[in-house]
Formats: sequence, C-alpha cells, structure tokens
Amino acid sequence: MNVSSANVTLVIEYRDSFTKAVTKNVIVVVLGISINYINAGLIRTFGKHQIFYTNPRYILFFHLVVNDIIQVTLTVILFIISYTIYKLSVSVCCIFILLALFTTENTPLNLASMAVECYIAICLPLRHVQICTISRTLMLIGLIWATSMLSVLPDLFVTLATEPLDFFHSRVFCLRETAFRNYHIIKKRDITYIIYLVIVWFVIFYTYFKILFTAKTASRDAKKARNTILLHGVQVLLCMATYAEPLLKDALQHWFPENYTDSLFATYIIVQILPRSISPIIYGIRDKTFRRYLKRYLLCTRSFQ
Repeated sequence: MNVSSANVTLVIEYRDSFTKAVTKNVIVVVLGISINYINAGLIRTFGKHQIFYTNPRYILFFHLVVNDIIQVTLTVILFIISYTIYKLSVSVCCIFILLALFTTENTPLNLASMAVECYIAICLPLRHVQICTISRTLMLIGLIWATSMLSVLPDLFVTLATEPLDFFHSRVFCLRETAFRNYHIIKKRDITYIIYLVIVWFVIFYTYFKILFTAKTASRDAKKARNTILLHGVQVLLCMATYAEPLLKDALQHWFPENYTDSLFATYIIVQILPRSISPIIYGIRDKTFRRYLKRYLLCTRSFQ
C-alpha cells in the first residue's frame, strides 16, 4: 500500500463524529468568509482609488489578495466536500487541485517580488520609477503564473500519459496524491519545493539585509521597509509549510494514527488558512493609506470621493 492510499484508509477508519465534523466545518467556513470579506474590502478599496492601481507595490499586493481569495475559496470547498460528498470524479478533482496548486505556488513568488520592490524603493530610490513600472509589474505577474504553471502542469501531462482512461471516470478522495499518483510526480514535487524554498528565502534574506545595512537605515521609510520584509518572511515561512506538508502528514500518521483527522485539520488551518490572514495585516492595517480608506469600507460608511 502506498502512502496516499494509506492516508485515505486512515481517514475512512477514523472519521469524525457528526458533532466534531460540523464544528470543524463551521470553523473553516467562518475563517474563510472572514478572510475573503476583508480581502474583498481591500480589492474594493484598490479599485476605487487611482493612487493604488498606479503604484507597482499595490498592484503586486492586489494580485496577492486576489490569489488568496481564490486559494481560500478552493480549499474551503475541498474541505467541505471531504465531509459531505466525500469522493469526487478524478477529472473534477484534477481541476480543483490544479487551481489550488497554481494559487498556492504563486504566493511565495509574489511575496519575493514584493520584497524586491521594497528593496529597490529603499536602496535604489532614484531608479525605482524606471525599474518598477506598471508594464513591468504586469509582466512580472504573468511570469509568476507561468512559473507556477510550468511547475504544476507536468503533473497533469504525466497523469494523462500514464493512467488508463477509466481512472479519470473513477471517484477518489480528492488529494494531490490521489489525483496525481505517479511516483515520478511525487519526486518532482519534492525537488520543485526545495528549489522554491532556496530561491524565495535567498531573496527574502538578501533584500532584508541590504536594507538593513544601507546608508539610509536610520530613516523611517527604511525601518518600515525592514519590518514589512520581516512580515513577508513570516508569511513565506507559513506558506513554505505547504512544501513540508507531505512529510508532516506522514509523521502525524505514524505518531497519532487514531487522531489523524484532527492532525489533518490542524495542518490545514496552519498551512492553508493562517498565511492568508497575514496579508490584510501588512497592508490593510499597517499601511496608513490603505487603512484610511479600508476603515470606511469595513464600517459600511461613505467612502472618500
């Protein structure tokens, strides 16, 4: 029995009681709606005021927030399905998993891009306007999506080439390991995650220490930039937990087989939900400009003209 089938067997054997299942689903739905509501406020604020969509920093943030909304919505739907419908057609599951993987892998790349923009603004202020243009920012967002697709789409192509047609009409417990179960896909995933981890953390550390040791570190903007990159680092750390998730699940399966569903729930909250709750804090609360407009939206009062 391989790891993925063993995981599914454990979920079947130790399914939650009705009360526990309802409690977990209510928690997940409430958290998902709360995060998406705040993020929707950020998007509405972004769209209503020109100061935001003419600034590369806010454009990258807008992309991050939209990405988070898609990712949270998909993972909440999959979570609910795992307790209600339970099994999905493989073809439908593949669509959900692909979209979830695109948005999940976009996040650390977007955060690294935002750290670079912050570095340029502080360490190369005279060249910031020339380097960080709107067109280049949009091209960078396109590159982020292209990179994620090049990482994920081979899983689909290998599965189409190696699995029989009947497999795509069967029903499975919808996980990446059950939809894309080829051994080589699993190995490729581990290698890709290691590369992502090294590149993104190199960018985060490089930009932080360059700002830390720049001649202008005594300025208020530089200090704020360092703090922002530190928050990005925390967010990346949480996002990178996704890359350690397979190993974490295997360890939890071995250590706590009878509490496996509780372990999966805790892993889901930490890996999928918690990182998406930090974005509103960074720009929705800490950023004075965004906070000024967002406060009126959340309080349902008249927005600025």
